[in-house]
Amino acid sequence: MRNVAVIGMGHVGATVAFTLFTHGIVDNLYLLDKNQAKAEAEYNDLRDTLARNDYHVNVFLGDYSDLKDVDIIVTSFGNIAATVKTGDRFGEFEINSKNAKEVGAKIKESGFKGILINISNPCDAISTILQETTGLSKKQVFGTGTFLDTARMQRIVGEALNEDPRNVAGFVLGEHGASQFTAWSTVSVNGKSAKELFTKEQEEKLSAQPNKNSMKVAFGKGYTSYAIATCAVRLIQAVFSDARLFAPTSVYLDEVQTYIGYPAIIGKDGVEKVIPLELTSEEDEKLRESADIIKKHIAQLK
Repeated sequence: MRNVAVIGMGHVGATVAFTLFTHGIVDNLYLLDKNQAKAEAEYNDLRDTLARNDYHVNVFLGDYSDLKDVDIIVTSFGNIAATVKTGDRFGEFEINSKNAKEVGAKIKESGFKGILINISNPCDAISTILQETTGLSKKQVFGTGTFLDTARMQRIVGEALNEDPRNVAGFVLGEHGASQFTAWSTVSVNGKSAKELFTKEQEEKLSAQPNKNSMKVAFGKGYTSYAIATCAVRLIQAVFSDARLFAPTSVYLDEVQTYIGYPAIIGKDGVEKVIPLELTSEEDEKLRESADIIKKHIAQLK
């Protein structure tokens, strides 16, 4: 049985739940939110679709006591308005650091032993807090990180060359936030290096677009949902199928001693392996600078 709990029934959590439900990716789906009325509303809305859905999924109005036997927990709590207002994902840090400590303690108390995938922002810092408070290993806890930012980069590069974004390889690394950067040394399109396709000036212009586009969505809708939910669902599938998916997620990187967006192999045990990259000296410096920003914020809590 494939059992998933989603903690936080905001726009993102609800979209994750809906996608899991309509695609038959889970057998048992547990919905949790501190706003019980919101959780009940999403629960009833999903239950009302059972007679028309292509798959049968058991949906439950969850409680933390249900988490002991769940395979995967997705944390998607937060206050997106704080990010939209500031234009910075650390705008949610004050509230979400408290949420993470509270949720993490309850997860630990439940006896949960599975995989935790964090979406809540700032993703890298919150993943850190959740790993520490749950007592789960660094293999078991990871975040969506720059998996989404990389998809945005693939779209931008693909559009610039009139190519399908799936033909674009490479990574956006670092914080899932303002200090993220495109590691152009890793980028290729149909096997051709980005260095052969773009000038330095073009690379710089394209690098700024993923974060700009995310804020366009947030400012226009008041939140983001589809793209990030799709990324989370892809990672859930990778765990269930032991896909050993090579993807940039928020993982603990020993080299910089923090959770940060970096490629890893995702499988049934969570983070199976972090894959070292041969970055340029400039890219390595950007990665370390981004890590310092994450660590600086986390240090404020200690």
